[in-house]
Amino acid sequence: MSDPAGEAKLEVKQASKEVKESENVAEKYSAMTVSKNSEMNMGELSSAFSAVPTHKPVKKIQFVEDKQEFSRFPTKAGRRSLSHSISQSSTDSYSSAASYTDSSDDETSPRDKTQVNSKGSSDFCVKSIKQTEFGRREIEIAEQDMSALISLRKRAQSEKPLAGAKIVGCTHITAQTAVLIETLVALGAQCRWTACNIYSTQNEVAAALSETGVAVFAWKGESEDDFWWCIDRCVNTEGWQPNMILDDGGDLTHWMYKKYPNVFKKIRGIVEESVTGVHRLYQLSKAGKLCVPAMNVNDSVTKQKFDNLYCCRESILDGLKRTTDVMFGGKQVVVCGYGEVGKGCCAALKALGSVVSITEIDPICALQGCMDGFRVVKLNEVIRQVDVIITCTGNKNVVTRDQLDRMKNGSIVCNMGHSNTEIDVASLRTPELTWERVRSQVDHVIWPDGKRVILLAEGRLLNLSCSTVPTFVLSITATTQALALIELYNAPEGRYKQDVYLLPKKMDEYVASLHLTTFDAHLTELSDDQAKYLGLNKNGPFKPNYYRY
Repeated sequence: MSDPAGEAKLEVKQASKEVKESENVAEKYSAMTVSKNSEMNMGELSSAFSAVPTHKPVKKIQFVEDKQEFSRFPTKAGRRSLSHSISQSSTDSYSSAASYTDSSDDETSPRDKTQVNSKGSSDFCVKSIKQTEFGRREIEIAEQDMSALISLRKRAQSEKPLAGAKIVGCTHITAQTAVLIETLVALGAQCRWTACNIYSTQNEVAAALSETGVAVFAWKGESEDDFWWCIDRCVNTEGWQPNMILDDGGDLTHWMYKKYPNVFKKIRGIVEESVTGVHRLYQLSKAGKLCVPAMNVNDSVTKQKFDNLYCCRESILDGLKRTTDVMFGGKQVVVCGYGEVGKGCCAALKALGSVVSITEIDPICALQGCMDGFRVVKLNEVIRQVDVIITCTGNKNVVTRDQLDRMKNGSIVCNMGHSNTEIDVASLRTPELTWERVRSQVDHVIWPDGKRVILLAEGRLLNLSCSTVPTFVLSITATTQALALIELYNAPEGRYKQDVYLLPKKMDEYVASLHLTTFDAHLTELSDDQAKYLGLNKNGPFKPNYYRY
């Protein structure tokens, strides 16, 4: 007869042995992965897992309350606990493109610091001038994929076409922008620079530029007051008066027009690269208040068809993945606006399996969306089902508080347009709603019933606030900006009146040709007979101004 007690002891002994062997394997595997001075090959990894015993599994203990029901949303105390743990872990593991930017524990405002670069100058205000070396490496990496802009720099450097130009700039301050700024300096310009977005500045790049002598006033995470203070410091300085403006969004132009009208009247030209800024310029022109010529770079072919379309097609996914780790397959996504930015976003999301709808006011863009396979809807029709809303219209109040109230739990809201006015973020800052920062540039806005809406970058531009953008595409835009500045600065008196102009077609084609060598592309040349037949110059321009690419 068998002894039940003895068999039970034997089972316990065997189970104990299995656990001990498993612990030994785990300890061995852990030691191999944690050790900094050793490497694990696939053979070692395989042997580590094959060493695990394959005996019958020990029966699991059954708990009486195994089938507990959980409330739909965490309790208030639970939310606090969950938020703390998420915030802690995601902040520790989060890595942005500008990793050095967020690594400083120094919470002192740069405005309260006294910093000096190696040349003894203190005419700048950045997070930390000590980050210069890292920033220089970032700029050098960007230069490798901006060969066309570097080529322009080398070709024109001896002529110094911007000698005497005093350029004040308000753009995103990234490694790619730094290559543009240093190109302008190499071509003879003096530059003072600030940021057009409070979240997009790479602190290490700002430090590297300040070290070279460019007066930079910007850092990541500025307040609204800091933002306007930085713009003012760029414009209002003793012994230096700007004569050219490079703007992205129109804030710098607006500030100078309102606060320093006498300085503004002496500007020789404005170059604007965003739809928001261009809209402001046309408003001034229509009202007869634009007293300087301006170049609309945003609507140039090289900006619209490359930066707006191809750049956003890649960077929208990067920004969403870094901030939310969202799975795109099967998600209900609404993209507000089907211009070039909207087209890029829709193409990327559709390719990953999202169910994409669009909203539009323009029947032509709406028809394009239909032909590309997207439903054209009103936001109110789908607001309760949508998982992700992306705005890219350049307008205001595209997503209202009423619509945010009706969104489902866990929905994501973000903006790919320049301005932070597209989502009505101000309406969310009310006592009944709770804001929780769960990781860099990611806020959970919590309603009284526990519903959470995930807001990215506080409604500001997602890709440059939360990730990066492709360097090569920015080379195209930067080269266009540089040529526009050269054109306006060197144009004979009378060529450009006090109005807004598009970039000459020949200049667009030149920018494109500079970038073709990267792909080893070879253009076909017209014969004399073919050129005569088409009524074209063999060297271009090849399309009339009214042609739409």
